[in-house]
Amino acid sequence: MIRLPTLVQKFPFLLLALLMSCTAGRTTLPTSPDDMMLQPHLDAVRQQYAPDKRTALFQVEAHGHVLAGETNLPEAKEALLDRLQAANIPFQDSIQVLPAPDLASRNRALVTISVANLRTQPRHAAELATQATLGTPLKVWKKDGSWYLVQTPDAYLAWVDAGGISLFDEAGFNDWQEQPKVLYTEPYGFAYAAADAGGATVSDLVYGDVLVLKGQQQDFFEVVFPDGRSGYIPTGSSVIYEDWLAKRQPTAENLVQASRRLLGVPYLWGGTSFKGVDCSGFTKTIYFMNGLVLPRDASQQIHIGELVDTSTGWEQLRPGDLLFFGVPATEGKPERVVHVGMWIGGDMEFIHASGRVRISSMNPAAANYDASERERFLRAKRIRPQDALLDLRTAALYE
Repeated sequence: MIRLPTLVQKFPFLLLALLMSCTAGRTTLPTSPDDMMLQPHLDAVRQQYAPDKRTALFQVEAHGHVLAGETNLPEAKEALLDRLQAANIPFQDSIQVLPAPDLASRNRALVTISVANLRTQPRHAAELATQATLGTPLKVWKKDGSWYLVQTPDAYLAWVDAGGISLFDEAGFNDWQEQPKVLYTEPYGFAYAAADAGGATVSDLVYGDVLVLKGQQQDFFEVVFPDGRSGYIPTGSSVIYEDWLAKRQPTAENLVQASRRLLGVPYLWGGTSFKGVDCSGFTKTIYFMNGLVLPRDASQQIHIGELVDTSTGWEQLRPGDLLFFGVPATEGKPERVVHVGMWIGGDMEFIHASGRVRISSMNPAAANYDASERERFLRAKRIRPQDALLDLRTAALYE
């Protein structure tokens, strides 16, 4: 065996080749003194204004004394600049505040298809982040090719392709919002080209789709889509939005009844509609059907509501309470919330999206006992109207 030192002595160029191979791919530049001065202020502002990148955008970096990047939070940029000025730190401001100028004031949008898929990156192959149903109002922040970075009413940031939305300026958006609406109430159905359920269709529809009400013809509402298309939907499958809103009561009974309407719906990562739901998309949909808008993910939903004591058993739980599952915090590792379901009572049962929407039990003697979920149960929360992001009965989301 020839030892490495011997090889290096005989062939010095090998040492250079070895060093180059060890550093290949490492292009990180050394941190400048300016970077080190600016970074603590960047971190502090990011933590204060944008601790959750799913709901707030603050992609700002220091390059020497130049601040570059973008944010949709003008108050965060202002706070950062104020901090640096107060600390007498020199800087050059190259931060862009969204919405981007090339949107030409069309920074509002409405979903124009039954369910729009919103993704983590501007491409169809990217992970499904969430969904938005027809008529959902969106904020538009920037464009990348045929994709738009949008923000949903629950503040979730994601990308949607142009085919799923119609863009509006503020005046056009307000005009849409002021018109009377109807809400589709069946799990799945269609809008028709004429007042004839046997004729051609204009679009498929799911529960929660919202359209402008133009008139009524026999047993059909005549409706208008955000992109200008018109159609007809059966009056028995829809309701005037204000009438639907007046009947929303997020009681235990209504929450359980709504949850059972989704039994058997397939699990879909990122899904929040009757076409498919993930665990938090399921609980979000249940509460939406009862007039409350919850945060998108389980790891966000766990931070709202009132804690329910389960230390001695399940007796304190009420139907409608949310159960959270995951991995408890340990030394050096934070808690991980990975699943959520809803308590429905009965034989210690809860309903959740796991493979499909199903009912499981915490009772070891029950046929539907779910030992794996029992083992990773974290805690339970009771959601009151004041805990929701939006109470549709008081917040004018579609009007």
